Amino acid sequence: MTTLVRWLGIVLLASLPALAAAETWKTTSEASLMLAQNAYSNNWAGEETGSISWTLNSRTVLENQLHPRVNNKNSLKFSFGQTHNQDAETNDWEKPAKSTDLIDIESIFRFTYGLFVDPFASGRAESQFLDKSYPEEARYVNPLKFTESLGLAKTLLKDEKREWTARFGAGFRQYVDRDVPADTLTGEKETVTSNDGGFEFVNELNLPLAGDRVTLSNKLTLFQALFYSKSDELVGLPGQDYWKAPDANWENILTASVTKHLMVNLYTQLLYDKEVSLGARFKQTLSLGLTYKTG
Repeated sequence: MTTLVRWLGIVLLASLPALAAAETWKTTSEASLMLAQNAYSNNWAGEETGSISWTLNSRTVLENQLHPRVNNKNSLKFSFGQTHNQDAETNDWEKPAKSTDLIDIESIFRFTYGLFVDPFASGRAESQFLDKSYPEEARYVNPLKFTESLGLAKTLLKDEKREWTARFGAGFRQYVDRDVPADTLTGEKETVTSNDGGFEFVNELNLPLAGDRVTLSNKLTLFQALFYSKSDELVGLPGQDYWKAPDANWENILTASVTKHLMVNLYTQLLYDKEVSLGARFKQTLSLGLTYKTG
C-alpha cells in the first residue's frame, strides 16, 4: 500500500497546478460509446439469438510545462464493455459477460534542461473495474499493478498534431491481488503481493493520417526483469525461469472520424508474458459509435 500512497501523491502533485492555473494545461479528451444489437422473432428458422453489446471508451491527456525545466504529462485511459445474450430455448436474457475492461493511468515528469536527452520519472497504475476471477464474488478495481520508472527520455518528433517519444530506464513493478480465497472452509481471504525490477523501454507515437480525420496512436512497452520477489518459491518448478523472459505490450488505436460525432475505432493489442502464456496473446476490437472530443 505504500506504493499506492506514493503513486496517488504523484497524481495529486500533478493536479495541484491545474487548480491554480487551469488555462495553462493542454488537454485532449475523447470519449466514445459503441452499441450493437440484434433480435429475432420466435418463429425464426435457425439457431440465431438476440444480443446487445456495448463498450464505453475514454482517453484523456493533460500536459503542462510546470516550470521552464519541468514538464508534466498525465494520461488516463478507461474502457469497459459487456455483451448480453439471449437463451436460444427460453428467450430469457443471460447474465452479461464482460467484453473489455481497462484502467490505465500514468503520470510522467520530464526535466527539460535542453540536453540531448531529458531525465524523467514516471508512475503508472493499471487495473480493471470488475474482477470475476472467482465467479462467486465480484472484486472491484482488482488486481492492481504499479510501475515506477526513472531514466532518460528523447522527443524524436513533436509539433501541434504529431508526437514521437522514446524513454529508457530502470523500472520497478508491484502486483496486488486482494481478497484471494485462502481457506474454502473458513472463508478466510488474503492479499497476495509480489514485485520485480529491471529495465523498461517505452516508445510512443501519435500522428494524424489522411488529414485530421484519421489518427494513429501507438505504444510499445518492453520490460526486462532482473529480480523477482518470489523467485525462490519457484525453484524446482517447470516455469522457474519464466519471469526472466522479457515482457512486451504493443497497443495500436486507429480512429477514423466519419462525422463530427460518429467514428470508427480499431484497437489491437499484442501481449507477451511468459508467466501467463508461452505464446503471444492478441486482442482486436473494431467498433462504430458515437464520440465526443475536446482539445
